This record gives sequence, structure tokens and C-alpha cells, in this order.
Amino acid sequence: MNHHYLMSFSTGGLFLTESIKVVECFMRLADWPRVREHVLAINLLQVRALSTGKRVVREVISRLKELSPEELTLLLHGDSQEQSAILWIAVCRHYHFIGEFACEVLRERYLSLQPDLQIDDFIAFYNRKSDWHPELERLRQSTRKKLRQVLFMMMRDAHLLVEGDRINPPLLSDRLLATLVPEKRLQDLQFFPVFETDIRIAR
Repeated sequence: MNHHYLMSFSTGGLFLTESIKVVECFMRLADWPRVREHVLAINLLQVRALSTGKRVVREVISRLKELSPEELTLLLHGDSQEQSAILWIAVCRHYHFIGEFACEVLRERYLSLQPDLQIDDFIAFYNRKSDWHPELERLRQSTRKKLRQVLFMMMRDAHLLVEGDRINPPLLSDRLLATLVPEKRLQDLQFFPVFETDIRIAR
């Protein structure tokens, strides 16, 4: 049976700065409901409207909850490339639609030596998935466009796309590879446009 796609990623991009602030709060409080309450109470993310704050906090926490304690620690203390990679993994774990797009479109185009990512690639993927997922068929064209824009923004934020939406293979550090949950590691690596021969996993 096909899983139901969660398509609530129309807010913001990768949220690197916001995620760091929320993780710092979580390291002190160790409880996601308390973190949410505290972040909103003091407007930690410095948003203008409470409704926007609630939406952003909900989105950030939903992604961060996909990460292990070790992955959260690396997100907090890693370099910018490690942080971006960890957040991209969190997004792909949380949103199966994005994870499958990363594996089936972004990575496959790179492996087949196609240097860039086009809007038509997203449209073709969306239409293909719609045949099996009626929740996609029900979305308005304006919503589909917004989701595409946000997804491309995330990939740029994660430095997987550069100028002209050219595909940019990341350098995945040994520390990052060793930190990933072993049971999820092989799947997580499929989210990136890299050749398997370029990855050395610490055993």
C-alpha cells in the first residue's frame, strides 16, 4: 500500500538559523512541547506575527524530531556543510515526497551526468506520483507551484543546487557519515547527488 504524502512544506526553506536556535533550546529543556512553548513565548525566532511563529516552529520541530541525539549534536556543533546536510536528511526523512524526489530525480540526474535540474523535472515527477497518490491530484496548481519553489529553495539552501540550478555534489565528511543512524545510513545517502564510490563510510 502506498503511504500518504505529507505536503505541508510550503513554509520557508531549510531553516538553518532557526533550527540551530531551536536545537540549542532543546538541549536545555529536553522536551519538544516545552521547547515549542518557550520559543513562542520569547519569540526566539523573531517573527512578526504569532501565527507565522507557530507555523515556523511547528515546521522546524517536525523536522528536528527525525534526528537522533547524535545527529542533533552534530547539527549544533558541525561546520556549515555538515549542518546543511543534516537538515536536508531531516527534511527527506520527514517528507517522503521530498526524499523520493531527491533519490529518483536529483541523484539520478547527477548519476546520469545531467548537470542541472529543471522545473520540468519536478512537474514530471509530480505527475508520475499523482497517478498513485490522489492527495497530490487534489492540490491546486498554485499550491503545486509554491511547493516546487520551496523545494528548490531547500536544495539551494543545502548547496545541492548552485547558480543556474546546476547540481552540486556535496562533500560528506567522515564525521557526518559516522554520526548517521546506521539503520538509516544507506537510505540517507541516497538523498544526495553523489556516486557511491565517492563515499567512505567509517566501519
